[in-house]
Amino acid sequence: MRPAAVPAVPPADGLGGSGVVYELKLDGFRCVAFARGPARPPVLQSRSGRDLAPEFPPVAAAVARLPAGLVLDAELVAWRGGRFAFEELLRTRRARAADDVALGLVAFDVLALPGRDVRGLPLADRRRLLLAALADVPPPVQAVLATTDRAEALTWMEQLADTGVEGLVCKAAGSPYRARGAGRVWVKYRRGDTTDATVRAVTGPPARPRAVVLELDDGRVLLSSPPLSPPQSRQVAEAAAGRLGAPVHDPQYGSVRPLTAPLRAEVTVTGRPPTAIFVRLRGD
Repeated sequence: MRPAAVPAVPPADGLGGSGVVYELKLDGFRCVAFARGPARPPVLQSRSGRDLAPEFPPVAAAVARLPAGLVLDAELVAWRGGRFAFEELLRTRRARAADDVALGLVAFDVLALPGRDVRGLPLADRRRLLLAALADVPPPVQAVLATTDRAEALTWMEQLADTGVEGLVCKAAGSPYRARGAGRVWVKYRRGDTTDATVRAVTGPPARPRAVVLELDDGRVLLSSPPLSPPQSRQVAEAAAGRLGAPVHDPQYGSVRPLTAPLRAEVTVTGRPPTAIFVRLRGD
């Protein structure tokens, strides 16, 4: 279930009137974690269907210790220097280990208990089952911070902004888990006015890209401006390695290198004509 973006945090009687559960919106890789017992390796299934377990051994090992048949919807996160560090998830596991980056799996829903599919239950009931299932489970697996008090959620969001908390995910307390989508019963509010876009190409040297060609979800294509900062350039270069095609001439942007496999990015679009300000790459 993917929450829809909204410009404001809904009231406690919004989203259908069954009450609202407010969760911290964390910055990581969304995945469904399947605990399959000691004889079978766990699976951390990304939104695209890829298994992330081989890339994040500490998290995979923690999921392997959970009861077989437990299935969690969660965010795989990295923590460094007192804040969530999304960019660490894009590095190799060897690089993360060398720098002692902490990894975690923050669960916000339970889809199945051993021998029982619970997706049809209301979210409020699944939340209680989630807390019970993880009551004695140590980090790096833990439940997301959540409340039904809107004012408390807004306070959390502001107090924890410096740790990298992006905003809030707000969900109808009575909503079942529907595999085909969340509709408007799950929504997300970001503190900024950013949006997602697809990186289609880069300009400049492959090792130090100067800008990225972005396709917004509404079909508009823009070149990022101003030039990428050194950390942004490094992030794009590392993520685009192995995905860059040969240089081609774009009639609008000059020499560009198209990506053979697109990347997703977070951008801010401002002004008329519109300008796309690159913020960072997003996860899988």
